[in-house]
Amino acid sequence: MPDEKNAAAVTEAKAPQHTGEAAFFDVDNTLMKGASLFHVARKMYERKAFTLSQAAGFAWKQFKFVMRGENMDDVHSVRDSALTLAAGISVADVMALGEEVYDEMIESRIWPGTKALAEQHLRVGRKVWLVTATPIEVATVISTRLGLTGALGTVGEVEAGMYTGRLVGDILHGSAKAVAVKRVAEEENLDLDHCWAYSDSANDIPLLTLVGHPVVINPDSRLRRHAREHNWPVYDFRSGRRAATLGLKAATVGGAVYGLWRGFSNFRGPRV
Repeated sequence: MPDEKNAAAVTEAKAPQHTGEAAFFDVDNTLMKGASLFHVARKMYERKAFTLSQAAGFAWKQFKFVMRGENMDDVHSVRDSALTLAAGISVADVMALGEEVYDEMIESRIWPGTKALAEQHLRVGRKVWLVTATPIEVATVISTRLGLTGALGTVGEVEAGMYTGRLVGDILHGSAKAVAVKRVAEEENLDLDHCWAYSDSANDIPLLTLVGHPVVINPDSRLRRHAREHNWPVYDFRSGRRAATLGLKAATVGGAVYGLWRGFSNFRGPRV
């Protein structure tokens, strides 16, 4: 009689390999608690890369996002500020910082339930991509550490290893995520009707409606309502009362992007 381990190995080996299918995961508040760039900005502040007054401005911008939510005017305003501040920043600095922040801050904030969902897709042969407004360099660190297929993120134009202050495309936010996933589906020969997408935010409804299997994780109120109306599955991995999402929403994409690039504007060389 085969032991349980061997039986499990045989079962897994015989599991159908779902080629032509993939799963796409948002990062902030879906894969991890809070926003990845919030922790990057925090690390920059610890390194004294920006001043207390700049940090206060960062906090105020986050507060406004918490109180009124995100909209595309806010995102475009952040984008315009970020582009000016990003010029001259080293890509190597961003990559190194991403590794450090993952080890110290992000790894412990990964939702075990979301990670388990991603791993299940990988086990049956589906590719798993992160889709996030986070710069692609940081998103790639997270994807690599988790053993995922890859990441789609905001792409900054680079010349000679330095950011130029211009974007390649736009911030990967809202409907831009759906456009990016369509492009990947064409390149990878994926059938979107047999793909999955996971998010916490109503801003990602274009992405969720693009695939045949939309799944809602730790949703904001608008997305929870939309999911209920469309009979989408909902997972909530947060402990305690639902109102605790206020703290999570404090680290929104917009505020976090602003804080990160604000910090990087003073991280272009040794401080004297």
